Amino acid sequence: MLASFVGGAGQIGQGTYSNVYKARDTVSGKIVALKKVRFDNLEPESVRFMAREILILRRLDHPNVVKLDGLVTSRMSCSLYLVFEYMEHDLAGLAASPDIKFTEPQVKCYMHQLLSGLEHCHDRGVLHRDIKGSNLLLDNNGMLKIADFGLASFFDPDRKQPMTSRVVTLWYRPPELLLGATDYGVGVDLWSAGCILAELLAGRPIMPGRTEVEQLHKIFKLCGSPTEEYWKKSKLPHATIFKPQQPYKRRIRETFKDFPQSALQLIETLLAIDPADRLTATAALRSDFFTTEPFACEPSSLPKYPPSKEIDAKRRDEEARRLRAAGGRANGDGSKKTRTRDRPKAVPAPEANAELQVNIDKRRFVTHANAKSKSEKFPPPHQDGAVGVPLDSSNHMDPLYEPPDPSSFSTVFTYEKGAVPTWSGPLADPAAVANQKRKHKSRSSKQPATARAR
Repeated sequence: MLASFVGGAGQIGQGTYSNVYKARDTVSGKIVALKKVRFDNLEPESVRFMAREILILRRLDHPNVVKLDGLVTSRMSCSLYLVFEYMEHDLAGLAASPDIKFTEPQVKCYMHQLLSGLEHCHDRGVLHRDIKGSNLLLDNNGMLKIADFGLASFFDPDRKQPMTSRVVTLWYRPPELLLGATDYGVGVDLWSAGCILAELLAGRPIMPGRTEVEQLHKIFKLCGSPTEEYWKKSKLPHATIFKPQQPYKRRIRETFKDFPQSALQLIETLLAIDPADRLTATAALRSDFFTTEPFACEPSSLPKYPPSKEIDAKRRDEEARRLRAAGGRANGDGSKKTRTRDRPKAVPAPEANAELQVNIDKRRFVTHANAKSKSEKFPPPHQDGAVGVPLDSSNHMDPLYEPPDPSSFSTVFTYEKGAVPTWSGPLADPAAVANQKRKHKSRSSKQPATARAR
């Protein structure tokens, strides 16, 4: 029962449909993480998310995958708590620290553990579908564990099954999902891993889009646009809408010219536009990146850091913004406020919660798609800037969010540790989305039902 656990540092994270808290087991004395499932008045979607995550976690057993220690119920409420081992850090929190700069052996150590965990997941028929820094937990012994399987799904590579394209946080979402693919495989997780590798070496997220259209634009600018052959064979739902009028040249090598050659080769294959050209986790582990010097360090040799999670970085940034705002009001002399360049504004990564939002976004997508002609979707390759209309799901973002200063983002990355956006975006509130779904159903009850992707 929940009474056997004592709370400590309060909330330490947020999952797809839950909050995560630090607590101590009064029986064993062990520090644990309690994931409180929000049932949202017993919405079927919340129950289904929770049940699937538990089934997936019980199928997995690997040093680089978070372990489910048990389930706990509360006498005071209908909440269910998932009990996990406590991890002091997440990769997003460490990467956001201006005092931390990862060496090449450290990056190799983290990436080897990430790919090893993904290899196990994929071998067991599980797609994570939300690989990002805040879902990669680290303990003080240097062990990395993949966490938050709230958007994960079972898959069978030998059998076609429709799945939702509305998964993976925007900055780490592969192009096929942005183009509406419902038949996909391990390539979605490997694309995200490629983004993580480049981010660790560059010191900042490499494609921080604010809308799906802008995200595709950033992908095409960096990785090139798909070939005519790919457009024809893939037959993706949104291809006719988002296909650029002029092809984009692939610019990974010139953008990351300061990266080690072996890292560039791995990034090139992980960030292949065609998922069929991406390496599997097993093949990536055998790449030159891990077999050439300097080799990956041992996890136990990694530095010992103060506890650092993405949520801590968000709180620091919010507090800094409040102090700056208070200072501006105190000055109140009408003079133009100088904008700080110490840290770029956090750019949200709008993210839909799979099944909870797919039907709503279908209608919204059609509305936005009809509002613009194809030629307006992307500027010519030589032009830059924010493109597209922000999704409504981004309305759930931090109320203190401000758009970034475009000049704070460079298209060429070096090893210098720059200012780092410290969060990868909020999750849509399942309760709010469920209420919208009920209203939508009542309006369209006379229309024929359509099959929903998983």
